[in-house]
Formats: sequence, C-alpha cells, structure tokens
Amino acid sequence: MPAPAAHPPGSTHHLALEAPDWLRDNAEAIIGSSASILLVLVGAILVRVLAKRAIARVVQRILHPDTADERGAARPTGRRPAVLQRDGSRARERREQRARTIGAVLSSIVSVVIGITALAMVLGEIGISLGPLLASAGVVGLAIGFGAQSLVADYLAGLLIMVEDQYGVGDYVDLGEAVGEVEHVGLRLTQVRDLTGGLWYIRNGEILRVRNDSQDWARAVLDVGVAYDSPLDTVYAVMERTGRELHRDPEQGPLLLEEPSIWGVQSLDADAVVVRMVVKTQPLQQWGVTRELRRRIKENLDAAGIEIPFQQRTVWMRNEES
Repeated sequence: MPAPAAHPPGSTHHLALEAPDWLRDNAEAIIGSSASILLVLVGAILVRVLAKRAIARVVQRILHPDTADERGAARPTGRRPAVLQRDGSRARERREQRARTIGAVLSSIVSVVIGITALAMVLGEIGISLGPLLASAGVVGLAIGFGAQSLVADYLAGLLIMVEDQYGVGDYVDLGEAVGEVEHVGLRLTQVRDLTGGLWYIRNGEILRVRNDSQDWARAVLDVGVAYDSPLDTVYAVMERTGRELHRDPEQGPLLLEEPSIWGVQSLDADAVVVRMVVKTQPLQQWGVTRELRRRIKENLDAAGIEIPFQQRTVWMRNEES
C-alpha cells in the first residue's frame, strides 16, 4: 500500500494544520492578555466615572458656596462676610462661569491622563515596546513646548486666576494699563471695559499684578481743604455730623458699613489745611459715597461759615509805557 504523499511545509494544508497547534500552544497567553486588556479598559472607565463625579462635586461647591456644618447650621465658606455679598445675578453669573470653565478643564485633563495611561498599559500587554514611543513623544512635546510656551503660560495663569478667584465678571480691577470693569474671564484672555468704553484684551500670562476694588469691602476717602484761620474743632464737628446724617440716610445708609470717621489733618498745603474723612462701603460704592459726602460737606461748611479756599495768585500786568 503506497504511503500518503507528504505535503510541502509551505502549502495551505500545512498552514491549516499548524494554526490550531499555535492557538493551542498560545491559548493561555491570548486569554491572559485579553483579560488584562479588558481589565485595563474597565478600570479606566471606572476611574473616569469616579473622577467625573468628583469634578461634579467641585463644580457644585463653586456654584453653591454655602455648606452646612455638622449641626446643620449654614455657614459661608468664601472669604466675604454675608453683608458683603455681591448682587445676586452678578454673583451667580460669576460662579457659573468659573464652574463651567474649571469643570471643563479638569474633565479634559482627567480624560487625557486616563486615556494615555490606559493606552500605554494596553500596548504593554500586546507586546509593543513603549520606550521608542515615549522617546519620540518626549522630543515632539519638547518642540511643541518651546514653540507654545507663552500659550501654555496664558492657560495656566487663567486657570489659577479662576481657581484662586482673583477677579471675576463685574469686578472693577486695575491690571496695569487696563483699568475698568471685567466683562469676561477666559483661560487665555481677560476682557476689561475701561471708563471711556474701550474694551481691553489682556493675555492672562502677561498679568503680573491685580488690584481688585470689588472684593470684601471698599473705602471712600475724602480730603477737604479749609482756610488756615478756620477752627479745626468746628470743621471736625461739621464733618462728623454730616457723616452721621449720611449713615442714617435711607438711600445712602445701606451702602455704608460703618459711620464715617475723621482721620484728622492730612496735609498743610500752600492754600489750605487738608482734613481727611474715610468710611468703609460696600464694594464698588466708594465713588458714589465720596461724591455724596463731598456735596453735603460743602453745604454744611458753607452754612457754618467755614471757608473752602481756592488757589489765589497775584498777576502783575506791565506794558511798554509803564
């Protein structure tokens, strides 16, 4: 009986016979790698869900800064006393903007970090070496970093501005050349509307210092010049009485956080003795309070016969004949 013909090693029949053998020999490795990859993916999804919940809690904390203590009493968590809270709609708009921006940034960062970590673990499970990939990514990242370092600085500065609540929409700030009301705070740019109506676009990375006139409280400072022969005790009494009247005024009183106080003689100018009066006010109300104080003090000093001097000069006129 003739022997069966041998199939050449490269034939289709030979490959068909070798495939089950390879699967049988590597079944354990394949199953183990698949299980590991599945576990990595499930873990990444779980971590992403937990991170999303944590970010949502952070956003809610920003939107609703008032929390309850263990005894159930509400207590403010911000740095502003309750009497100094901003206008409701403006404060709500500011909190919503901060919450949306910070939530979006945190969500993007977490998604990228989790995705890169899961991809690296999956590639490691299927036997792809990560060394060359990490080296290439490092070179590319270094090149991008040098080219876009100012852009990265803008985004990091914008994120810190929002997290630290340095200023927000509706605040009156001094950013150097740009002085005015903040209309928009983004991760890269801040928009400020100045007194003349001009809109400034400032890169956040270029903001080196900020003066915010809208946080916590403000102070109205009024310097009044009186004649040198005016009795200072009478001047003090008139100014104190004016301050008490303003504090009891139904319209102006709520803007003041305390009664105005006299700090005394501020300077001895060439034409007048300058007396300073100050008062704490609600944020952004110091200029209006100062104008109203100035008007009332002028009227009361006139009624008391106290002269508010003006600068005087002697002018000599000479012509050719004389």
